[in-house]
Amino acid sequence: MMVMTKRTGYRILCLLALAALVLSACLPGDPAVEDAPTATRTVWVTLAIDTVTPSLAPTSTLNVTRKPNPTETRTVIPTRRPTVRRVLIISLDGLRPDAIALAPMPNLLALMQTSAYSLTAQTIFPSATLPAHTSMLTGLCPAKHGVDWNDYLPERGYAKGTDIFDLAHAAGLKTVMFVGKEKLRQITEPGSLDIFRYINDRDVVIAQRITEEFPVDFGLMVVHFATPDAMGHVYGWMTPQYISVVQRADEAIGTLLKDLDDHGLRQDTLLIITADHGGHDQTHGSRLPEDMTIPWLINGPGVRPGILTTPIQTTDSAATAAWALGLSRPAEWDGWPVFEAFGQPVQPRPLPFCK
Repeated sequence: MMVMTKRTGYRILCLLALAALVLSACLPGDPAVEDAPTATRTVWVTLAIDTVTPSLAPTSTLNVTRKPNPTETRTVIPTRRPTVRRVLIISLDGLRPDAIALAPMPNLLALMQTSAYSLTAQTIFPSATLPAHTSMLTGLCPAKHGVDWNDYLPERGYAKGTDIFDLAHAAGLKTVMFVGKEKLRQITEPGSLDIFRYINDRDVVIAQRITEEFPVDFGLMVVHFATPDAMGHVYGWMTPQYISVVQRADEAIGTLLKDLDDHGLRQDTLLIITADHGGHDQTHGSRLPEDMTIPWLINGPGVRPGILTTPIQTTDSAATAAWALGLSRPAEWDGWPVFEAFGQPVQPRPLPFCK
């Protein structure tokens, strides 16, 4: 019978330690750290939250101890997508940001309290209605989408590239357009739209028509109100006549918001309200800030209210809508999702503005 002494216990401990060393040498190592120095330290390991668009989102962290690898990189993944069932984009043709408070536009001003927004977003140059809306909904600069005309010219066909309607329709979402100018028909091919309505009337009438046939099952709907631009060309931007129709456009926005509420759709609808361009005197299309600067507002699931500091261009509307709907952003797009609106810290813009 073996008597346990201090010396015997010490020998047993040594043997156990040696066995543990031999066993660890036989086990497969971590391929990410096998060639790393033998010292260990505490590192912060990034946990992936989503798989789209690296380097633009906050990360969760986990404190662990393992061997360091001086060459390894960290992948920072964007904020988790919000629970968005549908996207509604409203474009107010020719709306200058400074007209919102001046008019005033009470529905839009009230919405801003629970929205992320910018009053310094930029459109493309030159800022004609059809090319600008095409960039808004294709995510492409004019040089790529090829729409360099501003009249309804069916013989010219449709914009080049993959637009937001193409993506949404291919994903099985119902796609809808209500517009006050027929030329917007040339933004996307008929096969990518389930409903297209051209209503040559006042903005409040367009809103009423939408109420009468509201597509409760839409996945992506774009509504275009044309009257501010029309009055700007006739009477001049920021004139009493222009301001008057801006107020009517605000009433139309109120009607659409009520439609969403009445059908129980508001809580999981992402709403983007913007414009194609501004204007000065009785024209637009120059590089003047009055022409190039547009409002950009986003409201809905996951949105963090406040003033956005991220530089925003009209091409970002399509990119943000696609990301929120879980659609893959085409590599050729110039637009980028506005992640700051969902709580992501501001990052340098990864893509330049259209020239």
